[in-house]
Amino acid sequence: MLELRPNCECCDIDLAGDSPEALICSFECTFCRNCAETRFQGRCPNCAGQLLARPPRVGQALSNNPASTQRVSKPHAACA
Repeated sequence: MLELRPNCECCDIDLAGDSPEALICSFECTFCRNCAETRFQGRCPNCAGQLLARPPRVGQALSNNPASTQRVSKPHAACA
């Protein structure tokens, strides 16, 4: 099951479990659409993998399996 990290690793904006603005790589590094597109050109700065829309978890599935509360931030040069 996806972890559904609660924030953009770059700008730290909140990303709810059902947010259409969350993008992830195959390692679940999580970024908002704006950072993914404007700062990283659709590539994860950690693994160089493609950043794709994170599948949203909605309704009862989100209630039963909430998003993580552990925030992840990493010092990427493009985020400074």
